[in-house]
Amino acid sequence: MLKIYVNGSSGKMGQSLTNLINQSQELSLVTENISFSDVVIDFSHPDLTIEMIKDCSRNKIPLIIGTTNLNEETLVEIKMASKYIPILLAANMSIGMLQLKESLVAFIKSNKEKIDCLIEEIHHSNKLDAPSGTAIEIKDLIKNTDNKSNINQININSKRLDDVFGIHKVTFFSEESSTDFKHEALSRDVYANGAIKCAMTIHRLEPNVYKFEDIIN
Repeated sequence: MLKIYVNGSSGKMGQSLTNLINQSQELSLVTENISFSDVVIDFSHPDLTIEMIKDCSRNKIPLIIGTTNLNEETLVEIKMASKYIPILLAANMSIGMLQLKESLVAFIKSNKEKIDCLIEEIHHSNKLDAPSGTAIEIKDLIKNTDNKSNINQININSKRLDDVFGIHKVTFFSEESSTDFKHEALSRDVYANGAIKCAMTIHRLEPNVYKFEDIIN
């Protein structure tokens, strides 16, 4: 049985993770000392994440980080800790989002005309960062894939509304047409399930920094 400690268990994502772990016959929730866990999942606050990175590194415990808006100090700490433990760093752990990114790559590689791009993202009103980490990842993905420089500009439009779990819409458009790609999370469980799937694999991996697609694929 895989033992998981959830950092940020009192938050909404933490509660979703806790419920799913407690419902599983393959998983066990560690609630106190992280040294008893096989994997730590962190959906907390940037100030708490950096301390958890240090704790996991000292205890040689694999770490999954879903917390976003991390500063440069934390990113440096992640790189240092990855010499000793495997770390998954992902702004979005939805398999549907991974499929959306794959669709974006295929579209951009096949595109032969000059177009513009708009990324629209909507999250709940308590989300701290805007634009979201996922929107930034999507923008970087588009820029890095556009080897033919056919995309004139990429803009991000962020909105914060009550009780929205996460909507990301990408529109490519010209004067003649537009093409839309969209992913909408209907529950926080979509992210929690993705994190749990990764937890069941990451404890077998070598020390390094991993992306969500590295582990899911």
